Amino acid sequence: MRLDRFLSNLPRFNRQDARQLLAAGRVRLDGQACRDGCREVRIFSRVELDDELLQTGKAARYFMLHKPRGVVSATEHPEHRTVLDLLDEPDKHELHLAGRLDLNTSGLLLLTNDGQWSRRVTAPTGKQPKVYLVDTEDPIDPACVAAFAEGLYFRFEDLVTRPAELQILAPRHARLTLYEGRYHQVKRMFGHFQNKVVGLHRISMGRIQLDDLLSPGQYRALTAEEIASF
Repeated sequence: MRLDRFLSNLPRFNRQDARQLLAAGRVRLDGQACRDGCREVRIFSRVELDDELLQTGKAARYFMLHKPRGVVSATEHPEHRTVLDLLDEPDKHELHLAGRLDLNTSGLLLLTNDGQWSRRVTAPTGKQPKVYLVDTEDPIDPACVAAFAEGLYFRFEDLVTRPAELQILAPRHARLTLYEGRYHQVKRMFGHFQNKVVGLHRISMGRIQLDDLLSPGQYRALTAEEIASF
């Protein structure tokens, strides 16, 4: 909501009052005097009029979790333990996932109560790299490198995947960098070569790397630098 509309929606002010308050420099947004009525007021914004607090502003929260296999990327599930079950945080039901991992995929998972931030993380046009370690049932065909870089046709969506970078680290082990997140994308890409993915672990999203100090099931708050990277 725009700041001028926020003010005019208060019972004691109208639009003209809001403009006058802003012009007089009496309104502070997140601690700074603000005369621009077009500035956005979010649930996390602190709004003050002179010495009066109009909105406290909720604390924005951002976490990285080392998701174990066998845990569902959801806030609730009738059968499986969810990622929220791993968190010891107040009001954790207000958090949501910025991107998901399949039940048997492990690694970096981001959680937040900031919807705008999570949309930037998961935006299909964002082109933020997501890096995975992949284990396969059979040796990886070297032809996968060029095929992944060119893009593979997915008949269900009738599209060609964005170029992906595959580095074969061992006969059945590779590092894969994607720039999108299609349904079961990694498994389907290797499925083009009749090779089953038996292990999948995400190690980074954009510039956020899974903390090596986190064991499966552990989590920590993101740093200011990590938050700002999206």
